[in-house]
Amino acid sequence: MYDDDAEFELDAPFDPSEFVDEYGNAEPIDLSAEEGGEDVPGGGLLPVLAIVGRPNVGKSTLVNRILGRREAVVQDVPGVTRDRVSYEANWSGRRFMVMDTGGWEVDVAGLDKRVAEQAEIAVELADAVLFVVDATVGLTDTDEAFVRVLRRSKKPVVLVANKVDNPQLEAEAAALWNLGLGEPHPVSAMHGRGAGDMLDAIFEALPKQPPAETFGTPLGGPRRVALVGKPNVGKSSLLNRLAGEYRVVVDSTAGTTRDPVDEMVELGGKTWRFVDTAGIRRRVHHTFGADYYASLRTAAAIEKAEVAVVLIDVSETLAEQDLRIISKVAESGRALVIAYNKWDKLDDERRYYLEREIEQELVQVQWAPRVNISASTGRHVEKLVPAIETALQGWETRISTGKLNAFLGTLVAEHPHPVRGGKQPRILFGTQPSAKPPRFVLFASGFLEAGYRRFIERRLREEFGFAGTPIEISVRVREKRGGRVKKK
Repeated sequence: MYDDDAEFELDAPFDPSEFVDEYGNAEPIDLSAEEGGEDVPGGGLLPVLAIVGRPNVGKSTLVNRILGRREAVVQDVPGVTRDRVSYEANWSGRRFMVMDTGGWEVDVAGLDKRVAEQAEIAVELADAVLFVVDATVGLTDTDEAFVRVLRRSKKPVVLVANKVDNPQLEAEAAALWNLGLGEPHPVSAMHGRGAGDMLDAIFEALPKQPPAETFGTPLGGPRRVALVGKPNVGKSSLLNRLAGEYRVVVDSTAGTTRDPVDEMVELGGKTWRFVDTAGIRRRVHHTFGADYYASLRTAAAIEKAEVAVVLIDVSETLAEQDLRIISKVAESGRALVIAYNKWDKLDDERRYYLEREIEQELVQVQWAPRVNISASTGRHVEKLVPAIETALQGWETRISTGKLNAFLGTLVAEHPHPVRGGKQPRILFGTQPSAKPPRFVLFASGFLEAGYRRFIERRLREEFGFAGTPIEISVRVREKRGGRVKKK
């Protein structure tokens, strides 16, 4: 084994398997690893099925049944879904888009009116419509009013009588023939009863398409951007501003958005996939029902994104909640942009205190690009794309092994690790096995203190940039004589 007092060169050959991490593990590191791309599903225009109906008839439960997984937020109260949310479905080799909508009601105002408008837009955009009626309640005036909307659209309609959990309720479903929309299909979205016949009718209504199952997926595709932040910070307003249309329901009520809403947006000559998410509340375990599942889906949306834009309301004091959301994004390894929203409401006094708050509270993420915007007025929204591109460039940056070790050699010579317990750990070799986010592995003669690792990260940023991305640095220490190093 190695002599502790021996001199090591950064480029000296050694066996990485003789090194362990701080937990005593010796997982192999591929020193020749090259940066790989990520397969992104692509693909043409899929037929769209809009699922509509009045509140609490089981539309979102039916969406989950068609998808075969729990995607849409479901709770046994009306009004859980508010936006039109699209999901890709695959049934027996046929791919199509399912568009979940909020409950449609007649002669409503405020938030309910905005939800109903989104349902009507979904009907106009769809290739076919799945109209859901609650068989246990029977026909209502709202159902009959919505039938008039469907007839005006002239779209193919599949009529579904939901909550038919037993044969006795099939007679109630048969009464829906009176709507004049054709055969009503009795279904239990909860238990799956009648789902097969319903899907056969759906495929008859949807436009025919060539077999959508393809071998392999094309590389590339729109970059995925998640809009995150605490409730009522302006995420939905920003998405509507970027999309140039009223895409997401916006209301002064905090927590309006519950399902993540995807939207393809053309900005800066490129197509981006922006995802509006539910506001992250103070403690997920303190939430319940729809808000709880919305929080889980927001966390999943961050994981699926490449870059997260964290919105902060500058009209309010920077809160612990804002800091925790930023930490969540950094810990997930996503690129990060901080957008200070509602800048039009900022006066000189608040601006002064805001700058002090940023200096004190956000010192750990000084590497994140900052954009001052107003989603409501559109102020400086065009600066968002350059900031996102900068963050993604840093997120994907890879340093060659030779350049990294030359940098480490200079760093160690100028600023060696402090002596601890009569010994001075030395960095022997470094490599970057992966990007997205950049991850570095340092092979050393002893454990490196957390403060020294932060110093290395700071110098890496000064030398190579890495704007907008967290950096992961792990240390491997060579095994000691007589066994492995003790676990810490």
